[in-house]
Amino acid sequence: MDAQSYNTALADLRGVRDQIKKTRAALVKLEADRDRRIVQLASYEKAKAERIAPAAGLGVAAVVALAPDLAPDSLDLQQAPQPSAPKPSTSEAPSAAVPLPPQPQAALAATAVRADPAAPDAARTVSATPPAAAHKAQRELPSIPAGPSGDAWFAHTTGLASTRPNFTQQARSTVFLDATTGILVHRSQAHHLDLAGRSAADILTAVFHTVPEGVERIYITAGDPWHRDADRYPYLRDAVAAWLNAPIAGWRTDTGRGRDRMAGHFVHARHPVGRYQSETGDLHVEIRSVGEWFDTDGDDPHIIRDAFVLLWQALRRHWDDAVIMGSPSQTGRDLWTRTIPARGQHADGFPVLSEELRSLLHATAGQGRNELLTPPRVPEQLPQLVEYDRTFAYAKHTWKSPVGTPRRITARTFATWSEKEQMRALYGCGHWQVRVTVPDTWNHVGLLPAPAPADRAWHYPAQPGTTFTTWAGGPEIHTALTNPLTPWKVEILDGILWDDGKPLDDWARKLKDTWTNLSAQAHFQGTPQQARAAHLASRAVRSILLYGIGSFAQRPRMVTGTTPRTMERDVPPDAEIIGFDDELITWQKPTGFTRDPNAHPEWSAAIWSAARAALLTQRHRDDDTYAGALHTPPRTVVAFRTDALYLTQPHHWPYHHQPGDYLLKGHLTGPVPAPATEEELLALRDLGRAALTTRQEG
Repeated sequence: MDAQSYNTALADLRGVRDQIKKTRAALVKLEADRDRRIVQLASYEKAKAERIAPAAGLGVAAVVALAPDLAPDSLDLQQAPQPSAPKPSTSEAPSAAVPLPPQPQAALAATAVRADPAAPDAARTVSATPPAAAHKAQRELPSIPAGPSGDAWFAHTTGLASTRPNFTQQARSTVFLDATTGILVHRSQAHHLDLAGRSAADILTAVFHTVPEGVERIYITAGDPWHRDADRYPYLRDAVAAWLNAPIAGWRTDTGRGRDRMAGHFVHARHPVGRYQSETGDLHVEIRSVGEWFDTDGDDPHIIRDAFVLLWQALRRHWDDAVIMGSPSQTGRDLWTRTIPARGQHADGFPVLSEELRSLLHATAGQGRNELLTPPRVPEQLPQLVEYDRTFAYAKHTWKSPVGTPRRITARTFATWSEKEQMRALYGCGHWQVRVTVPDTWNHVGLLPAPAPADRAWHYPAQPGTTFTTWAGGPEIHTALTNPLTPWKVEILDGILWDDGKPLDDWARKLKDTWTNLSAQAHFQGTPQQARAAHLASRAVRSILLYGIGSFAQRPRMVTGTTPRTMERDVPPDAEIIGFDDELITWQKPTGFTRDPNAHPEWSAAIWSAARAALLTQRHRDDDTYAGALHTPPRTVVAFRTDALYLTQPHHWPYHHQPGDYLLKGHLTGPVPAPATEEELLALRDLGRAALTTRQEG
């Protein structure tokens, strides 16, 4: 692309932007009309929220928010218990201001990790769309109740613990299908299928005709057949739900089986999972996207199959019973359970926290930092756009994790400790409720996450003098106190503190070794096809660790279902409408937390906190230097994107191909208009990566 075509493309992009604005304005008008009609319907004396909700395409709670008179006398939403959300109480004692350490220039010893919010089997929640006015209210994070009721949270769930499995995981017969070309790879054989309309019925019919002995897992390598009717639906999820739920002669939705019991379809806009069972009950099959594991670039199904074979062989060097399961998160968690000690301190397993603490962590521990800084915080015209990405970042932060029974550290308790005890606690494995004040002289990026108005959203206040209350992990608190610029004021309001342990260390060490081995193969394999397969396998290892960590977070589960339009009264009253067509209403409803023996949100939260801190400052001991956003001049940080930093100038940070190192990933010379949206940032990112590749090859 030359400069002229680039400028033309930008002009076209602005046209699309303007059209989006017009469409959004029209949508706002329609939503306002919908809300007006709901209020009008509510004036009828026999009106019921559970009847209006499916007609409006909203959940009951959203209808009641618009028309409070429709609230039933008893509304059981069947949701998981949520922590109470009083304002931070100071009745027990004044908040404890954290003293500044004697050497504020010291960086954290522990660096950070990244979390991907799109872990396919970990993230199954979609928030209901509240009335427009609700978005303007500041979201308030929950607190731990004062006194004995809050103290009772600090326990484990009775009879629930992660233990080493006493069974061998069974492998599933797997094929790889390009839904665009119809090429199917089964074992070492290739077949060409006629997929007709690319419906789930077409795929199952063609695959089982070609492989009559049976298949249990079909990976779609290209073509995204669940998007075939996307133009007919307002949202991709609607198109996906319709594709998954279309009736198939001889098949029904699977109800689950085996120890890795996963029942029903998983509706996801990009990487759905269709689970089907034959009417006779003797056949079970999944249709999945290989994109759960790694990004493909038009790779042949043969190469993708070879990647999975290499992955399995590499994992077998560390786990003699390793089996590749349907998703990286399932695989990661299964492999982790096989590293639980058979004897010694944790031979009885790792107990699961109380449901109240798990719910609190779910509400207060965010994942990766995703933030775009726009003018005037950056120049209108960027001199350059330089992308740095932390290699295999999560693997850097698994060496220490919380174990044991958590302790509550109140403001009063914290204030009675010596400075040394306080700093030791903040170095340890903890999750803290704090009141934070940005220094009056601050002129750089924000350091601590604060709740944004949108559901589950976070922002990073940086305006001098701003005070806010939030929850954060020890690594971030320590960074705020010891950053290389100006220490922030942090007051401890409440906290959860665990003993330090290494429950993930052996698992992560084996995955890091597997990743290193496959990465080396990718550089030294004899043919381009073998090198590509090894590279994809190494990316799959990254996904196993990344999504495995995400799966420990254990969000509240959601159940998806459909109801005929003629029977919309039967839509569950606590359900959220997520799609509908002329025949069916598709809905989902929360079922709370399951009794998952491998639910450890305290591990995910600790790693995510460390990852966010490492984006700000990370010490390279061998090189006696630091890297991260706080080691760049003010107004040069354009964006954070989970593991990546986007800057306006390059930096010579050490890179030794180790987890956590900052890799130069893209470099676009300017001047470049500062991106105003995530889409604009991603477009510039792709141009920068292409430009760097061209420069390196030249």
